[in-house]
Amino acid sequence: MPVLQAVELGKQYNGTDALLDLNLTVEKGEIFCLLGQNGAGKTTTINLFLGFLEASAGKALINGLEVKPNDTATRKMIAYIPEVVQLYGSLSGIENLDFFSSLAGYRYTADELAGFLSKAGLQQQAHSSRLSTYSKGMRQKVGIAIAVAKKADVIFMDEPTSGLDPKASAEFTEICKELAQEGKTIFMATHDIFNAVNVGTRIGIMKKGKLIHDFIANEFNANELQQLYLETI
Repeated sequence: MPVLQAVELGKQYNGTDALLDLNLTVEKGEIFCLLGQNGAGKTTTINLFLGFLEASAGKALINGLEVKPNDTATRKMIAYIPEVVQLYGSLSGIENLDFFSSLAGYRYTADELAGFLSKAGLQQQAHSSRLSTYSKGMRQKVGIAIAVAKKADVIFMDEPTSGLDPKASAEFTEICKELAQEGKTIFMATHDIFNAVNVGTRIGIMKKGKLIHDFIANEFNANELQQLYLETI
């Protein structure tokens, strides 16, 4: 059974299709990177799986459960890392992790919390520093630690490499690959063609609410993917 499935999924706003007839499956341990211009339907797709929006047509399923009638259950299976990770700047990294994991019903020791942060690539000396002093990449690592602590089956990411320097982007790629090897499923909306080739196991390209291409990532190098992307959009 696929971890994620869209069946004829659609969303309209004031009679305009933001997403049209999306059919898609994503398996356990896959990293699916969804490319497309602004307004192509990437974020709408994520929001339908998150249960933030109600579909106009079709259905979104997580582990076989349709999202909207079962969003309380499906939200326990997922985590979301937006482009700007929303955390409490006055709290430290470890305090944010403790707070958000407890909201999900999990309580951990200080050593366990530190282990999650280290696993996500956050240096130990930063664990007790306030979030207001963190870079974007460091905030994302806390977001990843929260996802792991919540025992999420699926991690949704929206433009996760936007604004990251090359070193932080490379670190992020390796963390995602490690999570996938452990059986986590990652669904990522991105403009970053180079990162999609490096991190993705599958890549989709959307245009005007339609999924135009869906292929195995290693079928293309970055230059070939860029050419296909430009021809598509």
